[in-house]
Amino acid sequence: MKSQASDAELLRDFDRGSQRALARAISRAESGRGGELVRALYPKTGRAMTIGLTGPPGVGKSTLASGLVRKARALRRSVGVVSVDPSSPFSHGALLGDRIRLNEHFTDERVFIRSMASRGHLGGLAGATGDAVLMMDAFGLDVVLIETVGVGQSEVAIAELAQTTLVALQPGSGDSIQVLKAGIMEIADVFVVNKADHPMANQLRREIRSMMEMLQWPGWVPELVTTQALAGDGIDDLWAAVERHVAYLNETGEIEQRRREAFIHQVRQLALGQLERRLDHALREDARDDVDPYEAADRILSSF
Repeated sequence: MKSQASDAELLRDFDRGSQRALARAISRAESGRGGELVRALYPKTGRAMTIGLTGPPGVGKSTLASGLVRKARALRRSVGVVSVDPSSPFSHGALLGDRIRLNEHFTDERVFIRSMASRGHLGGLAGATGDAVLMMDAFGLDVVLIETVGVGQSEVAIAELAQTTLVALQPGSGDSIQVLKAGIMEIADVFVVNKADHPMANQLRREIRSMMEMLQWPGWVPELVTTQALAGDGIDDLWAAVERHVAYLNETGEIEQRRREAFIHQVRQLALGQLERRLDHALREDARDDVDPYEAADRILSSF
C-alpha cells in the first residue's frame, strides 16, 4: 500500500510538471520498480520526436547533442536528453562528461538531461532507456534525444527505440570505417560527418557515399550532413535533415511501423530480462551434475 500511495503521489507531481518527479520516476525504472508507473503513463506517450545519436567515442556526440538542444529550444520546443553510458555504473564517465558539455542547458527549465548506465535494469539497455524515453514523452517533452557511446549491440537497441537515428563519424579515424563495416550502415537515417574542418573530411564523405551505393534502400535513403559542432556550423542543416526524415515517416505511414518496432523491441528485452533472472535462479537451485547439460536444460525449461 505504501508503494501504491507513493506511486500515486509521484504521478500527481508528474502531472503537475515537476521535473523532480520525472527524475524520481526514471530512477525507479532504473532500479526495476517502474512497471506500475509505465503502465499509468503509457497512454500519454507517442507524441515526442525521438532522435537517436550514436557513433564511436571522441566523435563529438555530446557537442552535437548540445547543438541540437540549442536548435530545438530556438524553435521553442522542450527537450529531454538521455545520455547512456554502456560501461560500469561506477565509472560515472557519461555523468561527468556529458554534464560538462551540456551545462549551458542546465538552467533551462524546459530542458531535462539524464545520464544513466545501461546496466542495472532487468531489460538491459533497451529496458532502462526505453522507460526513460517513455516517461519523458509522457511528461510532455517535444523532443527526446538518446545519446550513446561506442558501437555494437547498444547502437542497434538505440535505433530500435528512436524514430530517427543519427550516426556521427569523424575524419581521420579508423574507427569510422569500422563503424560502417559493423552493420551500423543499416541503422542510420542521417550520417553526420563532424569536425568538417579536418583535411580528410571530404574523403570520409566519399567513403560513406561509396559504401551506401553497395546497399539497397527500399524507402528512405540516408542523408549525409557535414558539421563542425564546436563552432555550431551545420547544426541547422542537421536539424533540417531530421525534420525531412520525420516528414517522410509521417507521409508514408512508416511512423506507426517505427513505433510498433520500438514497442516490440522493448517488450522482447523486458521479457528476456525476466526469463534470464528466472533461469539464473533455476540454475542455482535445480541444475544437477548427474545428468548431461542437454537434459538439465530441458528439465529447467519444462519447469517454466
